[in-house]
Amino acid sequence: MSETVTRRDLDARLEQHRRELTGYCYRMLGSLFEAEDAVQDTMVRAWRAMDRFEGRSSLRSWLYRIATNVCLDMLKAGNRRARPMDLTEATPVAQARLTARPEVAWLEPAPDVRVLPEVSDPAETAVERESIRLAFMAALQHLPPKQRAVLILREVLAWRASEVAELLDTTVASVNSALQRARATLAEAAPAATDTADELDTRQKELLDRYVAAFEGYDMKALTALLHEDATLSMPPYDLWLRGHDDIVGWLQGVGSVCRGSRLVPTVANGMPAFAHYHAAEDGDGHTPWALMVMEIAGGRIRGINSFLDTARWFPLFDLPMRLPAGASARR
Repeated sequence: MSETVTRRDLDARLEQHRRELTGYCYRMLGSLFEAEDAVQDTMVRAWRAMDRFEGRSSLRSWLYRIATNVCLDMLKAGNRRARPMDLTEATPVAQARLTARPEVAWLEPAPDVRVLPEVSDPAETAVERESIRLAFMAALQHLPPKQRAVLILREVLAWRASEVAELLDTTVASVNSALQRARATLAEAAPAATDTADELDTRQKELLDRYVAAFEGYDMKALTALLHEDATLSMPPYDLWLRGHDDIVGWLQGVGSVCRGSRLVPTVANGMPAFAHYHAAEDGDGHTPWALMVMEIAGGRIRGINSFLDTARWFPLFDLPMRLPAGASARR
């Protein structure tokens, strides 16, 4: 059924699709800032091309076509976003040094509320959260742009092959072939399975509460018991990453001992539990931002700690305070 779109109601109708388009562009580009730029460009192009929209497809499909073309144009430079573990081998704690890599386009975190649409179906919610996990997002970066678009549209957004073929101006056979190749590449990248954030998961909540108590109390024995033997710690924009609870605890007892006396405020990022990590303020008045700490959980233990250190960039994005007053509650 065709849609008639007038300029009077266009703004409101475009805005109805902004959030889901942002999530799509974020999966394509690996950066929320770039995704929001892409969506804004999509809206502008839609406005300018409104006279050529003939209603043969839905407004939503038309916007996805424009957004896909915008993302493909942005990806022509060829720089894929990465995590530290995509660039180097894990470093033994005895050799660990913090080396910034400003030339690297890092995979960036995103608040769920900016990239996940509001849905009532628990199964659909689970798929949406799964598809923005950092490990899955990192695996997507291994796909050529068009394969990435096909995989996201087919397997995340559940579009039919014929719909994707129409959007990409290609054939169903070409779409199916691209999807098969994308699946094979993703299988080789093998993103590790981790738990997504679930407010109803009592076991997860208890684990995170124990983690907060151990980290804030700087109890390394208790912390070790919560970490997988092969847990990882990364700290973009530094390329250093550590594997194994012994090396992680060794780091925290050495160079990382500046984290003693920290406070953790819970939040959610990329469908996973996260914390705003604050250090004791140098002026002695409360605590100031240190990192956005995105957690990966599997099998009842912490599998990954992804500490994004550019707090001037991340804390405003997640609506996190830039200072915790002395004595303030860490719970939000």
